[in-house]
Amino acid sequence: MCVSLLAPESLSSSRTTMWRRRVFSLFRYFSSEPETPSPPSVYSFLQPSIFAVRKPQSNQPTNQTPKSSSIDNQLNPNLESTLQLSLQENNTDEAWKCFKSLSSSSSLLPSKPLINSLITRLCSAGNDTHNLKRAFATLMFVLETNPDVLDPKSVKTFLISIKDTNAAPAFALVKSMLKNRYFIPFGIWGDTIVEISKKNGRFCDFFEVFNENCRIAREEKLESLKPDLSACNAALEGCCHELESVSDAHKVLDIMSLLGVHPDETTFSYLACLYATKGLENKIIELQDLVSRFNFPNKTMFISNLISGYVKSGYLESVSTTILQSLIESDQKGLNFLEETYLKIVKGYLDHGSIKDLARLILEAQKLESTSVTVENSIGYGIINACVNNLGLLEKAHNILDEMNILGGSIGLGVYVSILKAYTKEQRTAEASQMVSEMCSLGLELDVNIFDALIDACMSSQDFESAFSLFRDMREARIHELTGSYLTIMTGLTENHRPELMAAFLDEVVDDPRVKIGTHDWNSIIHAFCKAGRLEDARRTLRRMIFLQFEPSEQTYVSLVNGYMNAGNYFSVLMMWNDVKKRGDKGLKLDHGLVDGLLYGLVKGGFFDAVMEVVERSQEMKIFVDKWRYKQAFMETHKKLKVSKLRKRSVKKMEALIAFKNWAGLNT
Repeated sequence: MCVSLLAPESLSSSRTTMWRRRVFSLFRYFSSEPETPSPPSVYSFLQPSIFAVRKPQSNQPTNQTPKSSSIDNQLNPNLESTLQLSLQENNTDEAWKCFKSLSSSSSLLPSKPLINSLITRLCSAGNDTHNLKRAFATLMFVLETNPDVLDPKSVKTFLISIKDTNAAPAFALVKSMLKNRYFIPFGIWGDTIVEISKKNGRFCDFFEVFNENCRIAREEKLESLKPDLSACNAALEGCCHELESVSDAHKVLDIMSLLGVHPDETTFSYLACLYATKGLENKIIELQDLVSRFNFPNKTMFISNLISGYVKSGYLESVSTTILQSLIESDQKGLNFLEETYLKIVKGYLDHGSIKDLARLILEAQKLESTSVTVENSIGYGIINACVNNLGLLEKAHNILDEMNILGGSIGLGVYVSILKAYTKEQRTAEASQMVSEMCSLGLELDVNIFDALIDACMSSQDFESAFSLFRDMREARIHELTGSYLTIMTGLTENHRPELMAAFLDEVVDDPRVKIGTHDWNSIIHAFCKAGRLEDARRTLRRMIFLQFEPSEQTYVSLVNGYMNAGNYFSVLMMWNDVKKRGDKGLKLDHGLVDGLLYGLVKGGFFDAVMEVVERSQEMKIFVDKWRYKQAFMETHKKLKVSKLRKRSVKKMEALIAFKNWAGLNT
């Protein structure tokens, strides 16, 4: 419910004058003539003018007769109807023209629904700045003319529409509302004004309307104008962080007390920052006592702001004291500072103090931190992480680590982990591997996720030796979950065509029960060797595989057969077939790929008795065989081979050849 204390007046004679005066006042800011003073920011929003500039009139007297009010009365309904129709048709330009005509020629404003509908429509045109200017001009005119017809929702709609465009009109509107005693609940406009203030850096404007609003709320005893805690804290934040004014901050506290707004942890946190910045230790002690009495469940924000104030003023000894004292009072739960707090601490020490003091702070904090505090929540991790990730000062982090070693304290896991993550990001894998070995020798236990990330980085940069070293450290650290890193290494080696490293790695881990090795792993190595033409290494891997009691599969022989066939070593294909026959008793089954490779290689090699054995087996297993492929292979290799010649050498071979030719359709 809005409150307007405008006395009812007759507007018939003054309406046109008021509209023109308002337009004229805007024109003064739109003028481009050099003698015109620079326009305030609020009016710069309205440029170029949304009002049509009238052509200069001659100074000669004219016999103009004033229009009668009866004509106004006739025009008014017509214009209102046109305005309403324009809004219904979404014709904002025509609606605006009608409103201007009504406001300048009529003794009355359009009806309340039409006025507010116009404002809403002007605000709803997306980021149309021109229409927002029109909405602003309409609001300002209505506020100065007859605020009673203005709906609070229209004010809110405009403020929401303008918040990403320009801050000046928003504050001008609120000032006009208060000036013209248009008092609508603070909740309708307050939060948006706070947001606009923060987004545009206009705290002084916000603080002005905040103070004026609170004065009216207090003097007029209007509960609806009372700001909420969020707005009060926003005012206090600006006083403490931007103005750094103790007197202004205390005025906000007085306002909160008079209006019955109760403070929270945020309120005391802003004050802590201000008092620490000003070096008001007695005030800080009083504040700490109040915080204890309020018994807030989490004091992290208060401590962070206190540290921020000390850093800003260069009181680094107080920073260290505050952190260590807070750790003592934290019941071994840790402080859970945000990255922003650690960033301020590091920058403060680097700007005003020394690396040695920072190293000493970490060592002292480690003594007070409980073992239940996670690595990421430790003071050491936060400080080093701020160095390497937020500031990009990896060398500074190394210097801190060196100073900690010189000071002789034990270095916590958090310090190392931050540096390791930086190594991972920059793919400095050799240094990471060396650091992990050092950590393991100190008995520090790394998380499996860190190992996985480091090994992944090693494989991406093809630093295979570091990856192997890290995996050994994982095994020695008795980490149970090794599968992820094992697969990362094997996949990386496969993609980089390094079967000899795959074989060596597999040999190293084959006895570890935590690594689940199967026939497919050996198959990958054999396939890679065959693809590279290293058939002896492939055969050696097969023997190693069988020795370790891993049964070869169809895929094992497919890779070997294709490898021998591509090398033209058809006798070895025959040996593979003999091996396959033996393994048939142990469950090895033929598939289409294996049958195809065997038949092709055996036909090319002239081993027709073996060919017919494969044919017979494939028929038993109902595996489709493309005879044309093997017929073609025969014609390419054995076109001149005569049965009569084979009869003299071996009857058995002759019979096999005849059988093959009959099967392949070569005798027709």
